[in-house]
Amino acid sequence: MRRPRPWAGPLLALGAVVNGGAVAYHLVEGWDWGDCYWMVLIILSTLGLTDTHAPVLSHGGRVVTALLLVGGLVVVQQTLQQLLELTNSGYFRRLRERRYRQQLQRTMNQHVILCGYGRIGREIAEQLSGEGIPLLVVELDPDRIGEAQQRGLTVLQADATLDETLEEAGIHHCRALVAALPSNAANLYVILSARGLAPRARLIARADSAEAEGKLRLAGADQVVSPYVAGGRTMAATALRPLAVTFMDLLAGSDCEVEEFRLSSDPARLGSLQGASLAELQLGRRSGALVLAIRRAEDSSGEAMVYRGATRAPDAPPLIANPGGDVRLEPGQLLVVMGSKGQLQAFADLLGPALAAVEVMQA
Repeated sequence: MRRPRPWAGPLLALGAVVNGGAVAYHLVEGWDWGDCYWMVLIILSTLGLTDTHAPVLSHGGRVVTALLLVGGLVVVQQTLQQLLELTNSGYFRRLRERRYRQQLQRTMNQHVILCGYGRIGREIAEQLSGEGIPLLVVELDPDRIGEAQQRGLTVLQADATLDETLEEAGIHHCRALVAALPSNAANLYVILSARGLAPRARLIARADSAEAEGKLRLAGADQVVSPYVAGGRTMAATALRPLAVTFMDLLAGSDCEVEEFRLSSDPARLGSLQGASLAELQLGRRSGALVLAIRRAEDSSGEAMVYRGATRAPDAPPLIANPGGDVRLEPGQLLVVMGSKGQLQAFADLLGPALAAVEVMQA
């Protein structure tokens, strides 16, 4: 169903008067179309016949002019009045906003949705923009919106806790959603709405307390970050392991990325990769990427899965850091790999149909 266009009626009426008057002059006076439309213009603009270039009117032309003066001025007045009412009511502003949001839905893909542009949001936006990742900021505060736009960010002025806002922001085809609103309750609403709309979306939330962190995880957040806890851990790590922290800072400024490669849980898709060791496959040497860790696969009950008739013990390490060449690939495993974009792409090509999903974590 087409949306109503309240501006169409007045403009159509004005166009009918202009064209009707020009046709009448052409039929009565026999002028060319340029003179006809010029005459209509000077009549409707109240210039009258004071224009020295206006042609001499016959009796029929005077009748057309009189009718055009009476009817035309009424139509012009009504048209201007209705357009002013639409402007004052904010109709054209809402129309521009709707077109802007429709454009966002067409252009935004594999982007990060940032809900909130406060102190935490600004830092997140700066880091993501520095990596060249498409970013959409959802914010209500006009001052923060202006600040984000000054930095060249794409902004959607809306309430992030509403389902329609998340749909307009592209929740169904985004790379991740970050809830960085100052209120724990607002972040909880965002996560609940996002998880209900997009069950497979990656959701990251900010929390100010352990209680809020637990609720956000129950609501469906994949990762919950407390600025105070994260800051404290960073300061402690700087005191205990300053070289490691410096290395991570250097890594963040490079072209290296960390990706999670999820292997398919279907053994048939793994093919020759199933049960093969890292030493046999030589994935690192062939791609140039580095396998940092391998997380073992578990079923929905948390029990170890069975591969090739052998069952891994439930107390086996859930994460193997710096895996050796004897570690074997199995369905459902998660491989944490570091490298450049080209190296990571080569690694994905080597996995082929065995690869079920890829998630990127900026190093």
